[in-house]
Amino acid sequence: MENVKEIKVADLRAEAGALSEGGKHPLAAMFGRDETAQGKGYALYVVFEIPEEKRMQVLKAAVPADGDLCYESLTPILPAAAWYEREIQDMFGLVPVGHPDPRPLVLHETFPKDFHPLRKQTDRAASPRAKAGEGSEIRMSVAHGEGIYEVPVGPIHAGIIEPGHFRFSQAGESMLQLDAKLFFTHRGLEKIMEGKTPQEALPIVERICGACSIANTWSFCQAVEKIAGVTVPQRAQIIRTLLMEIERITNHIGDCGNIPAGVGFAPAISLGGRTKEMMMRLQERLAGNRFLRGGIVPGGVAMDIGASLQQDIRETLAKAEKNMADLAKMFAEQENFQNRINTTGIVRHQTAVDLAMVGVGARASSFAHDSRRDFDYGCYPGLEFAVVTQKSGDVAARLAVRIEEFQESQRMVSQLLDMLAVDETPLRVEITKAVGEDWGISESARGSNFQYVALDSDGRIDRIFVRSASYPNWPALPIAVQGDIIPDFPLINKSFELCYACLDR
Repeated sequence: MENVKEIKVADLRAEAGALSEGGKHPLAAMFGRDETAQGKGYALYVVFEIPEEKRMQVLKAAVPADGDLCYESLTPILPAAAWYEREIQDMFGLVPVGHPDPRPLVLHETFPKDFHPLRKQTDRAASPRAKAGEGSEIRMSVAHGEGIYEVPVGPIHAGIIEPGHFRFSQAGESMLQLDAKLFFTHRGLEKIMEGKTPQEALPIVERICGACSIANTWSFCQAVEKIAGVTVPQRAQIIRTLLMEIERITNHIGDCGNIPAGVGFAPAISLGGRTKEMMMRLQERLAGNRFLRGGIVPGGVAMDIGASLQQDIRETLAKAEKNMADLAKMFAEQENFQNRINTTGIVRHQTAVDLAMVGVGARASSFAHDSRRDFDYGCYPGLEFAVVTQKSGDVAARLAVRIEEFQESQRMVSQLLDMLAVDETPLRVEITKAVGEDWGISESARGSNFQYVALDSDGRIDRIFVRSASYPNWPALPIAVQGDIIPDFPLINKSFELCYACLDR
C-alpha cells in the first residue's frame, strides 16, 4: 500500500492535525488492526483524502499489546473521528483518552465490558452475554430544564425498517436535541470474513447493504486488485461504471419517492415507487437479480452487456427520465410541500466539512465531495460530468441534488453505452494469490464507500474494514434536526436516507 507513514502513537494527534489542514483533507476512515499474530501489537490506521493529488495518505501508529492500550483522542481536533474512535474502543479495547463522548458505540449493554470482537484471540463463534451488572451502561444524552421533556422513538418501528433508538429532547414541538442509538443488529461481517479468500468473501461483501451492492463490491475488488497488481480490462471498467450509475439512478429515484412520504405526498410517493420498480426490473434483466449481485468480481466482471441489453437500458432510462421530470414538476408546483422542505433540516457547510460528510449530504451543503472526481478509478476520468452542489443544506437542497445528479448519471450512461458498443477487450483477468494491504473506494448513491483489505501470506483475509457512505453522515442527523419541529423528523431523516445495515456490518 502506497503513502503509509508509520509513526509513534504519541505523535498521532499532532500528525493527524497537520495532515488534515483544517478539513482541507477529509478524514476518509480510521480503524484498528490486531497484528499480534505477526509478533507485533495493535495498529491504528488514520486515512486522509488528498483530492488535489488524487490519493490517500495513511498514518499508521503502533500500540504495544503489553502497554496500557491508550492514545490521545483525535476527536477534539477532528470531530469526524468521534464514531471511529468509539468503534475502535469497542472492537479492540484501544482507549481514546480525552474523547468527549466515550460511550460504547457498537457493543450495547448485553455485551461484557472486556469483550473485543476483532482481537485475534476472540473466537468468531463467540456469542457472549453480560451477566447482571457486568455490561456497559449506555446513558442517552438529553437536555434538562423546566418545560423540557423526552420523546423516545424505537428501537422497534412501525414500518419495515431496521432497529434504531432516537431520544428527542423537546420544548413544545421544537426539537432541542436528538441522541441516536444504533448498531442493534451487528452481524460481525468483518470478523466472519477473516480467513476467507477474496472469492469466498465476495458474496458477503455484496450483501453488506441491499442498496449498495455494486458500490461495496467495487471498493472491495479495487483493494484486492491493487494488492495483486493487476489491471482490469477496459470493457470490464466500462461495465462496472455503467452498473454503478444504474445503481445510483435506481436509488436516487427511490429516494425521491421516499422523501415526500415524510409529509404524506401520495402522488409523488406512487410515481417514485413505480419508477424505482421499473429500474429494479431492469437490474434483474441485467444481472439475473434485482440488486446487481454477481456482476463485479475480482479482476473484472462476470457478465457482459450486449446490444439488446444496451438498447433495453436506453429505453428504460428514457421512461425513467420522463417520470423524474414529472416528479420534479410535482415538487415545484406543490406549495405546501415546498413550505415543508425549505429551511428544514439544515446542515451548514462548516459542519459538513468538520464531520467529513460524503455524498448528497455533503454536496447539498456546498461541500463538493465526490470520489468519482477526486480519485482515478473506473471510466470516470474519461467521462464528462459535473459534481452537483447546493448551498442551503436543507431538505430542499438534498432533494435538488438528487434530481440534478439523476440527469448527470443519465448523461454518463449514454457515454458509457457508446463506449461499450465499440470496445472488444476481455471481461476479466485472473488473479493469483496476492499478499499485502490496500484500499478501494467508490461513489454510491449515498456517497463514497471505503474499504481496506489486508491479505495474509496464504492470500486470505487477515483484516477487512468497511466504511459505508452512511457512517460519516449519521452524526449529522442530530445536528440537522435542532430547532425544527418533531413532525419534521421523518422528512429530515428521509432526506438523508441513511442506512442501518451498513452500520450493523
